[in-house]
Amino acid sequence: MNNTQSIIQKDAVIAGKYTVLLFIKKGSNAETYRVRGADGKLYFLKLFNPAKLHRTAFDAQGNLLEIEFLKKAKHENLVAYKESGEVIVEGKKHLYLVLHFIPGETLAERMARKTISTVFDIRQILSGVLRGLEYLHSLPDPIIHNEITPLNIMLDLSGDYPQAKIIDFGYSRSFLQSSKTYNREGLDLNFVASECITAGTFSPQSDLFSVGVVMYQMLFGTSPWNSANTEKLLQQRERPLLFPEIYGRMVDFDDSVLKIIAKAVHTDTEKRFQSAKEFLQALNGEMAIEDTPSPSQKKAENVSPSERSKGTFGFAAIAGMTELKAQLQLDVIDALRNPEEYERYGVSLPNGMLLYGPPGCGKTFFAKRFAEEVGFNFVLATPSTLKSRYINATQENIAKMFREAEENAPTIIFIDEINELLPNRDSEAHEMAKSAVNEMLAQMDRTGEKGIFIIGATNYPDMIDPAMLRAGRLDKKFYLPPPDHEARKAMFEMYLNKRPLDFGIDYNQLAALTEHYVSADIELLVNEAARLALKTKSRISMNTLEIVIRNTKPSVPLHELQKYDEIKRKMEGEIPPKQERKPIGFKQ
Repeated sequence: MNNTQSIIQKDAVIAGKYTVLLFIKKGSNAETYRVRGADGKLYFLKLFNPAKLHRTAFDAQGNLLEIEFLKKAKHENLVAYKESGEVIVEGKKHLYLVLHFIPGETLAERMARKTISTVFDIRQILSGVLRGLEYLHSLPDPIIHNEITPLNIMLDLSGDYPQAKIIDFGYSRSFLQSSKTYNREGLDLNFVASECITAGTFSPQSDLFSVGVVMYQMLFGTSPWNSANTEKLLQQRERPLLFPEIYGRMVDFDDSVLKIIAKAVHTDTEKRFQSAKEFLQALNGEMAIEDTPSPSQKKAENVSPSERSKGTFGFAAIAGMTELKAQLQLDVIDALRNPEEYERYGVSLPNGMLLYGPPGCGKTFFAKRFAEEVGFNFVLATPSTLKSRYINATQENIAKMFREAEENAPTIIFIDEINELLPNRDSEAHEMAKSAVNEMLAQMDRTGEKGIFIIGATNYPDMIDPAMLRAGRLDKKFYLPPPDHEARKAMFEMYLNKRPLDFGIDYNQLAALTEHYVSADIELLVNEAARLALKTKSRISMNTLEIVIRNTKPSVPLHELQKYDEIKRKMEGEIPPKQERKPIGFKQ
């Protein structure tokens, strides 16, 4: 609710019969109140200051279009007109519009209160919106709403199920009006179709575009684009449309939902839904939707529904590591998905992160799943693919990698064994290696703004050039330790899943027997047990697994793991770097 001071106070009477009960909100040219009529019923009353209205808000006869549209628009999915007129407030003429009260909340309030958890709820709400638009677009003089957003979708909660009603016709225009009358001042452009922004043209397809954006927001809890800057917003729409991981959160989800969104927000109006009826048919499963790829729209990863539902996609494919995944979500993923929000608060985007830890703890695997979770393109680079014995060739390879990553942004570049590519320049590294470090430092300048995120992985973080680990480069550093008890238990469950198992597998006991084993060891143990069972054509038993564990030592000795604990403390600043002691006395 907007707490800005209203011009009419509580209990004031408007037009002799509407008593003000509650001030709801204040816009740039109108205020909205909850009022009680002389008949004892509740209503919404909107009070307009004509002097503040844009000229395009009026028809040729000087009538306010919002009022004229609502007078003739009568549909169960539209807010209902009661009456309108003129009233003098503070010595100035104002227009008022009375609308029937809708007991409920806006879609924006609904999403802020509770996450939408089923596609069924999305279909139910948007079906009402589309039926309302189908009516508006089918009138003899079609009406384009021009501002379909979660704030302008009211959910009537008086019945057994929420019924969506379209409200606020302040930006509505007749389809037959000249496009020169299009006014986008004050609109949230993230919901506005590109042709409305660039050419000022509005159509039924532009309303359907807005519904597609609302559908995306209902599904993922965020907008597909987020910028108050028109130029940046249009640039974002030239990049691939990203679909964050959703499988597992909605039990009735399938890929057809993504195809519907992609078609609804297509940059080409000819490839969008051509009518609200067509959109509605697709939403209700009455019409199959083919993939509609374009340069600005594609799925982040070509992953089948079966892979996702099996938990083999994104973070769902990583057993355990709950705290690390939560930390990455907060520190990195949210920033990459909502760059404009971070920019608004003056928080810089991370350019990259370093994953370090003992061998076999899944750094490469983790990086790939991280890329899937974020929805970025993924580039795997190794020192062998970038380094060259020829002068300047390594620098050229690095520059080419970044150039191609920017062309296909958003992109995650994963550099394995990054210490081999970027050794400490104060060491005895070859001059060509030092040049590679310099080139990498130059290329990493402001990569976040270019849609590039760098992930480096190493077993030896203390051997990397310190400049790479400073702010603005590999900003975030995450230690991937050997899996703890719960992670080991989850790994055994994951690796043994779908294999022929005997009764009596005790996953807690397996986890207890494998303390100090790294992730790669757990997979090896399961594979070895499976091979033994295959030889005898029997099921994998607890006894077989215990035999394999007893006969297989951890691949990383305990004393090595203890070294990594010390490295971690150094990286986190718990152990200050050693300083050379200055000699006492005079130099000879």
